[in-house]
Amino acid sequence: MTELSLIEVLNATANKYADCSALISNDQSHTFLELKKASDQCAVGLLKQGVVKGDRIALYCINSLEFAIAYMGIVKAGAVVVPINLLQKPAEIVYVMDNANVTGIIYHEAFQTNTHDILNALRFPILSICVGSGSKEAIDWERFLDNDGVLPEIPIDPKNDLVAILYTSGTTGKPKGAMLTHQNLVSNTASVFEAMKWQAGKEKIILVLPMFHAFAATVGMLTPLTHGCCFVPIAKFEPDNLLHTIEATQSTVFLGVPSMYNVLLNTSDDKAKRFNSIKLCVSGGASMPVDVLKRFEEKFGVAIYEGDGPTECSPVTCVNPVGGVRKVGTVGKPVPRVEMKILDEQGEERPLGQIGEIAVRGDNVMKGYWKLPEATEASFFEDWFLTGDLGTEDEEGYFSILDRKKDMIIVNGMNVYPRIIEEVLYRYEAVLEAAVIGQADKLHGEIPVAYIALKEGFEIESADIRRWCRQHLGNYEVPRKVVFMDALPKNGTGKIVKRVLNKQGEIERGVQ
Repeated sequence: MTELSLIEVLNATANKYADCSALISNDQSHTFLELKKASDQCAVGLLKQGVVKGDRIALYCINSLEFAIAYMGIVKAGAVVVPINLLQKPAEIVYVMDNANVTGIIYHEAFQTNTHDILNALRFPILSICVGSGSKEAIDWERFLDNDGVLPEIPIDPKNDLVAILYTSGTTGKPKGAMLTHQNLVSNTASVFEAMKWQAGKEKIILVLPMFHAFAATVGMLTPLTHGCCFVPIAKFEPDNLLHTIEATQSTVFLGVPSMYNVLLNTSDDKAKRFNSIKLCVSGGASMPVDVLKRFEEKFGVAIYEGDGPTECSPVTCVNPVGGVRKVGTVGKPVPRVEMKILDEQGEERPLGQIGEIAVRGDNVMKGYWKLPEATEASFFEDWFLTGDLGTEDEEGYFSILDRKKDMIIVNGMNVYPRIIEEVLYRYEAVLEAAVIGQADKLHGEIPVAYIALKEGFEIESADIRRWCRQHLGNYEVPRKVVFMDALPKNGTGKIVKRVLNKQGEIERGVQ
């Protein structure tokens, strides 16, 4: 692939599709040329405030027009975007901003109180810009953009210069910052566009996934902006508003995580018709329960293409072939320009069908973890990135993910994969959500523990769940304990967070 910076690709696309709609927000359409001008003004505004190439700028904003403008503006100034997880507490955000040594923040007025606390907690003063009514502490967004938008040329090395540092969710220890370069994101957006078979000037991607997340940023925002498609950001996942917006904008593509598809199944049939313009659904971020997928497709009459990829891979590595053979329960084949294989503990490739760790190679793979050379080295085998996912590859090149390597449960010396148990649980008619984790046990080494949220109107007991599982699983796979909850804990993308369940289990057992 020709080595182009993300700036060059964004500008070339904006010039080619100048009068086409790039983004629809609050019933108003914004063209590629309008977005280019606004993001150029954002970049000039940053440069006037003393931002220099390589500076890290935090972006703390809801899904919106302003998020896209700020993201592109930071990149065009030669700086590095540090997207902030909107669900994190101020102390967690302070850690990320301190670790990234940010020199500025662009934030939405909805987070005024949090930002005040964050700025006071930082050990150093930084530039702050507020989108909205603002405050005395920050520069007003409108005033900040009030300039000629004439940018100096900023030399970019696509292979080494960063676009973004995306902090992982910190499932163990502190979150790590994955460094994504211009090459990483130019390559991955091209791969996504080709794999999805989107048509420039025709697609409208509905984007309710949070734009701070890698899946949403790359697939939902950057791929349209670099390939002449339109996207429709929505600030919050509310089924009625989502369906209304889909119908009003006649959107063609829906991106979601499994929990969103599960919630949409509760939509009444008359409202479900508002989904009719959608011709393609994509699921990622977590394993899609087969039962949920089948029921959704039956209700809405549109196929879900499941894919996968970690943040460190920009993030898309694979997806079921659009227009080709879908294999339900798999995450499909590698997207163009990405290689995948299954490795054993010694780094040797596993035979087809046998379980091992999924490894990835390509221009999409991160430069490394910010300020963590040892963690970076440990995450690679030669030039293959080790994803931490256990899976298999079949004879036709389709990959399946069984579980995270660290989530595997060992019962009496036998490997138990939580996803297999979860698939069985989702088939039980009373179960709305399910997650399985391992718990230390003196007799068995570990035991499976199931956490379950029930559908409205159902009342069942642990014995019912265990009886169901015994019909479909080996005895060693049957959960020894079942915990019922009103709802399972989720992160900003709607993915069930198992580390919270682990913590709850520790509290229950008196572990400090």
